[in-house]
Amino acid sequence: MGVATTRAVSLVGMQGHVVEVQAHLAASVPGFTLVGLPDTALSESRDRVRAAVASTGLPWPVKKITVNLTPAALRKQGSAYDLAIAVAVLAGADGPTGPGLRREGLGRVVHLGELGLDGRVRPVRGVLPSVAAAVAAGFPDVVVAAGDLEEARLVPGARVVGVASLAEVVALHGGPPELVREVVAVRPERSVPHGRTPGDLADVLGQDRPRFALEVAAAGGHHLLLVGPPGPHP
Repeated sequence: MGVATTRAVSLVGMQGHVVEVQAHLAASVPGFTLVGLPDTALSESRDRVRAAVASTGLPWPVKKITVNLTPAALRKQGSAYDLAIAVAVLAGADGPTGPGLRREGLGRVVHLGELGLDGRVRPVRGVLPSVAAAVAAGFPDVVVAAGDLEEARLVPGARVVGVASLAEVVALHGGPPELVREVVAVRPERSVPHGRTPGDLADVLGQDRPRFALEVAAAGGHHLLLVGPPGPHP
């Protein structure tokens, strides 16, 4: 029997709550159960995680796997839990066929990222408030997708590591480093069109609340709808 724990973050609006991700592996009829009020996207995490582990080149534990997301009363949604679930399951795998992840200290690390079926770690929305919530709760060590690294580093006090694949996470926690393969960057560099100067919200006088809403939407990659007259031109 193996038990391993790590952390993720549940976002409710812009408020983040640290979630404990527990994986329990028992010598029984093989299966994968996910409990703790998961929504549809999170329930599908079982298939994404298993495919990502296989694509990484690691054997899937032939055991009865139960993953618990606590606190259970908090509704969980989205695919940002994929990485934490995969890490907890792999860390809970004992024996010579296990990847050899270190369990010590794993419960102090927050993992945020969606897994592709090929084992890549994809960016997720709301990284900035998620990392801020983790730091505020006393969990400054955070692992995010490489495409989210720049945003996550904006949080004061956070110790952030960006990864591009599940193999990199396994190696980070003491697994076989030879699993790491070169991957393509997940987020292209953005550039300003030639001849245009990017605007600066610092130049906007007054309108503190609308400006704050713009900053939050830009930081979290959220949709934004502007309603009302544009105002006078200078």
